[in-house]
Amino acid sequence: MQSETYRQLKLFKEKFPGSVTWFRLKKHCQVVDRHLNPNEKVEFIIAGQLDNNALSLFNTGVVAITNERLIVAQNRLIVGYRFSSITPDLYNDLKVDAGLIWGTIEIDTVREQIYVSNLAKAALPEIETAITTFMHDARVRDNDENQK
Repeated sequence: MQSETYRQLKLFKEKFPGSVTWFRLKKHCQVVDRHLNPNEKVEFIIAGQLDNNALSLFNTGVVAITNERLIVAQNRLIVGYRFSSITPDLYNDLKVDAGLIWGTIEIDTVREQIYVSNLAKAALPEIETAITTFMHDARVRDNDENQK
């Protein structure tokens, strides 16, 4: 049975087939699913290379936007996995770089920069809009709750 997370990733892949992603996408989505909180739902998900190297082909991972946070997940080839959770209070900025063939997004957080490269250039505006809209809405929601 396919998870909802993997089904959404397949839709992204069909819409933007130019992104460089390889096998194991289902495994990466399982890492996301394993760390979802109760009542947390994936709203948008992308796959790309989790580095800033245009020649990278074997560092595929996923970035998921949930109703609570941003998740970066990668199931490692031999042992273990990599998982990062970015809540709106840790988010600083987003940078988009469109190259000749592919694009890269840089997610700047309080502690680190996360790169997702080899993305289809056509996907960049949708990815940027999804991330910045979620972060803006979450911050507004948090400010409203703090003022009450």
